[in-house]
Amino acid sequence: MKISPGSPVVQQEGPAEEGPGIRQGQQERKHQFLSLSGLPIAGLYTQDDLEDWEPERDLGNPGDFPYTRGIYPSMYRSRLWTMRQFAGFGTARDTNTRFKYLLDQGQTGLSVAFDMPTLMGLDSDDPEARGEVGYCGVAVSSLEDMETLFEGIPLDRVSVSMTINGPAAVIFAMYLALAERQGIPLNQLNGTLQNDILKEYIAQKEWLFPPGPHMRLITDTIAYCSEHVPKWHPISISGYHIREAGSTAVQELAFTLYDGLTYVDAAIQSGLHVDTFAPQLSFFFNSHNDFFEEIAKFRAARRIWAQEMKTRYHPDNPRSLQLRCHAQTAGCSLMAQQPMNNVVRTTLQALAAVLGGTQSLHTNSMDETLSLPTQEAVTLALRTQQIIAHESEVPNTVDPLAGSYFIEQLTNRMEEGAREYFRKLDAMGGMLSAIEGGFPQREILEASQRYQDEIDRDERIIVGVNKYIEPDQSTIPTLRIGQEVEEYQRERLLLFRTHRDPNKVAEALHEIQWFAQSGQTLLPHLIHAVKAQATLGEICLALKGVFGTYREPVVL
Repeated sequence: MKISPGSPVVQQEGPAEEGPGIRQGQQERKHQFLSLSGLPIAGLYTQDDLEDWEPERDLGNPGDFPYTRGIYPSMYRSRLWTMRQFAGFGTARDTNTRFKYLLDQGQTGLSVAFDMPTLMGLDSDDPEARGEVGYCGVAVSSLEDMETLFEGIPLDRVSVSMTINGPAAVIFAMYLALAERQGIPLNQLNGTLQNDILKEYIAQKEWLFPPGPHMRLITDTIAYCSEHVPKWHPISISGYHIREAGSTAVQELAFTLYDGLTYVDAAIQSGLHVDTFAPQLSFFFNSHNDFFEEIAKFRAARRIWAQEMKTRYHPDNPRSLQLRCHAQTAGCSLMAQQPMNNVVRTTLQALAAVLGGTQSLHTNSMDETLSLPTQEAVTLALRTQQIIAHESEVPNTVDPLAGSYFIEQLTNRMEEGAREYFRKLDAMGGMLSAIEGGFPQREILEASQRYQDEIDRDERIIVGVNKYIEPDQSTIPTLRIGQEVEEYQRERLLLFRTHRDPNKVAEALHEIQWFAQSGQTLLPHLIHAVKAQATLGEICLALKGVFGTYREPVVL
């Protein structure tokens, strides 16, 4: 028997059962049960909730269209997900030491966190960088910094992800130049560049140029990788930061996939065939607290992407239909109060990502709401993944929740919600027009305000924050970044500039501006500039001289 969502009293057929549980006429705990996205959740799901559901069409087999159950036939039975802890702090030397420690502890991929000046295309000695050098990630201003960052790490054997967007093409140029220095063929490099500027305009706000030039840099990178770096993912289309800004799971799903389609359109308009680049696209999703909703989101994402790619672009290569994704547990769910509770939150979120079929995973450390993680905290976060992988036996079968009335109905509802946003965005003329009008920004703002209001009214319980509060909060060790990091970086850059050829730098920067104005591909010239020892800030300033800067629309 079906129970309607929001029914305050359970109507149960037959005599009430003895013992614990819901009995006939028993009052439910809430007037209405909602998912974290605000979807009403019924007390029971049956086959009646899947009347239009066709297993062959909507589910299929793992590794087959529409990939709801996973993009590979055997999933984790053949190969576990990549365990990729996000790491970066202080100097390149500090982070190199952390990288090597994590690899020694069993991590299977690297993920670079850059500091705010680097994310904004500024050198560590720029006046605007004061007080931020090395604090939220590693400081990288030059090819020399990049060389130190990966010293002793075999780039042809370790997958590397770099979370950077505005100056992504310049940082990637440094990485490619470093590979050449190490004698590693570019076709042996394996990793991911985030390089997703649309979500910056929507949520994270770290852009350098107007949308047009940014989109050009992205399509340049996609084209270069399709020809020279075939194992590399030139873009990781990110819903993570959209969710961290306060969106619902449905909004994260919709805006991320629509961003992805926008990039595919741009690449095709630049002259690329869909099959030359689509297999190299990747995605990045958040894994939040609502366990079943998150699992449904990953499954819906694969199905929507496969259907949209097939309908819109008619690729010949099946890999062009497959959504490959990285996941990270929800940083915004971590609480400063009773920080040990964050271990439990992260574990549930990580398990949801695994059951959802992610290809790689980062588990947040319990102290990340207080500081960058300590070595002890990041080790525990990595061990969380390893316990799921090796002790829970969850990876033994593919998509174990398939066929659940609840999971399949929730997957359908996630898809329906995303497609409703697709229709709205289409009517606005696409994502760029929607961003200029402030539509996704307002949707996220309203969702985040609703969520906070629920917490403030005690309608949504956060353990240790608005219930089960402890008056005397225990403290845990935190990582502190001292002023000496900035002083060291400033001295290092001064020495770096002293020993380079200023004429070669000036010539390389002039070349960048000429090619930026000409409309020709820029990446080879960015590589030439970093080899000539131009810094990140100098290159970005040269590009701003041609591209200009961007001011976002007012959304309030």
